[in-house]
Amino acid sequence: MKHDYAEYVPVLKALSDETRLRILNMVSCGEMCACRILEEFNITQPTLSYHMKILTESGLVDARRDGAWMRYTLNRDRADEVRSFISDIFLTDEDCNCKDCGFGCGKESKNG
Repeated sequence: MKHDYAEYVPVLKALSDETRLRILNMVSCGEMCACRILEEFNITQPTLSYHMKILTESGLVDARRDGAWMRYTLNRDRADEVRSFISDIFLTDEDCNCKDCGFGCGKESKNG
């Protein structure tokens, strides 16, 4: 399976921070107001905005304005894509899809 690896760099960046991982876990339960997320962390509103910008730009989280606050939800379709991508890049030797790439997986090349 071919992937556009560059497409997943923002996602992996989003996943590389403990606060963002905890936020993802929170919004996976349903829509959540920024005010509720702030209650769980010892961070300022601008810091939360920074983290949410990374999560929304990665596509993992959807945002909508509700008056003065933002409300966030997990983008389940994107989360499923990421789960599939990560699964695909950690294949076993039996499932190796890089026969022609020269990564030394031990499989013979189709070209020789």
